Amino acid sequence: MRRREFITLLGGAAAASWPLAARAQGPPTPLVGFLDSVSVETRRDALVAFRQGLGETGHLESHNVAIEYRWAQGQLNRLPDLAADLVRRQVAVIVINNAAARAARGATSVTPIVFVSGADPVRTGLVSNLSRPTDNMTGVSYFGGPELVTKRLGLLHKCIPEATPIAALLDPNYIEVEAELREAESAARELKRKMLVVKAGNDGDFHASFSSMAQAGVSGVLVGGGGFFNSQRRQLVTLVARHAMFAIYNLREFVEVGGLMSYGGSTADAYRRAGIYVGRIIKGTKPGDLPVELPTKFELVINVATAKGLGLEIPPTLLARADEVIE
Repeated sequence: MRRREFITLLGGAAAASWPLAARAQGPPTPLVGFLDSVSVETRRDALVAFRQGLGETGHLESHNVAIEYRWAQGQLNRLPDLAADLVRRQVAVIVINNAAARAARGATSVTPIVFVSGADPVRTGLVSNLSRPTDNMTGVSYFGGPELVTKRLGLLHKCIPEATPIAALLDPNYIEVEAELREAESAARELKRKMLVVKAGNDGDFHASFSSMAQAGVSGVLVGGGGFFNSQRRQLVTLVARHAMFAIYNLREFVEVGGLMSYGGSTADAYRRAGIYVGRIIKGTKPGDLPVELPTKFELVINVATAKGLGLEIPPTLLARADEVIE
């Protein structure tokens, strides 16, 4: 066979096989952007739940979907650049927490965005309508309303001596802090409990906050919401124990690391449902056709080992009501 004929034959064979190879490769793998204001350590359980939700729609990470993670590590000023980077990578959808919403919205008005929020989605401006979200954003909220503050304070009231004051430890940077404060003060008046309001916007404030609570003779602490407190939950739980106080939190994650008790929505379930929404958007559903999902259940979690360590006897009626008791 002559050299020219061999080259022609080789080129023809390659051309004939190319369509088959292209078909075997299939469509490109969808890319999901995951943008969060905190760290991966804070979100480990949430990530497991998120991947589970994706899996329920037939999408498995590193199999038929890829995920690009961006963590601001508590440095909120990094969020706009991180969001812009995800948009440049042409992700199919961006998943955000509430603190990253402004950055994501500023980076794109086209790329679908799925939020997971512990705040009121309408009051905080994430969407204008829950049933028909506008533009390119929808999501899931585990926010139960400021009225949950009243519920938490009532649970704490049942566990501690009535003669001692209660403190409300709030993050002044949390978007719902004013609503929390109004509800806490109203609930304290209803229960006829003296309440001390203490605010901590960074970990440098914790020492002064707990010193003032100790000086006031506080026995119980109502810990407010917000991503900052959640990211510092181990430190908060340690400080509460060090000062021999009893605290109630809004998320079970605090109880899992030694906190006394919590009452609120489930972040893990919210991220699972967000994963389902992301999967549906990848398949072609528009964000505006996915109503914002609100929590349908709130869970009471009690750590009896912590209670024993503090010398506190949880009322049997409260234990009977608990959705989970951690031994």
